[in-house]
Amino acid sequence: MALTLVGQAPAAASAPKHIHAHFLNRELGILEFQRRVLAQAEDERVPLLERLRFLCIVSSNLDEFFEIRVAGLKEQIKIGLPGSGPDGMTPRETFAQVSRIAHELVERQYLLLNEALLPALERERIRFLRRAELTEAQRAWVRDYFFREMLPVLTPIGLDPAHPFPRVFNKSLNFAVELEGRDAFGRDARAAIVQAPRILPRVIRAPDELAPRARPTSCS
Repeated sequence: MALTLVGQAPAAASAPKHIHAHFLNRELGILEFQRRVLAQAEDERVPLLERLRFLCIVSSNLDEFFEIRVAGLKEQIKIGLPGSGPDGMTPRETFAQVSRIAHELVERQYLLLNEALLPALERERIRFLRRAELTEAQRAWVRDYFFREMLPVLTPIGLDPAHPFPRVFNKSLNFAVELEGRDAFGRDARAAIVQAPRILPRVIRAPDELAPRARPTSCS
């Protein structure tokens, strides 16, 4: 009589091959869910701002997916974990499929944003102006806004070989900048990291009087 330990799953390697067809890969299943969320953003019957929200949800979900699931996959590959999961795929095979599908999803995201959502927003009188598109009056307003509202809360962190790279917070917006002059100790300062504080808005609405034809305008 065979003795089986309670809670002990049979080894994946000993499972018959036809059994694998009855299991779904967890990582690929998560990406398929993101594909369905993205389909909501692509659906023209969905209200415009809801489509934009669905697009942002996909981005946020993919961030978390790579932080947790893909990080785990890469660790399994790094340590050379033998065998395959219940679905019959090895970590390396799963990672290859994840890479292919994730690249496809991100490409669809950017295509949707640039070719559909942003033009649709512009038709609703919401524009995201690039620096090259700003008028002199808009440039002056942006410059004044920066020195009045943003500069007081920015703290550059110098980069040099004598110190470790500064800690960058997860999902934070950071800029690598070139510096001129010397620091407080008389040393040449060449480069720094500037983190955008989360208290600052990512999108700033310019005054209506600065918008062409009195259209509400956003500067990014």
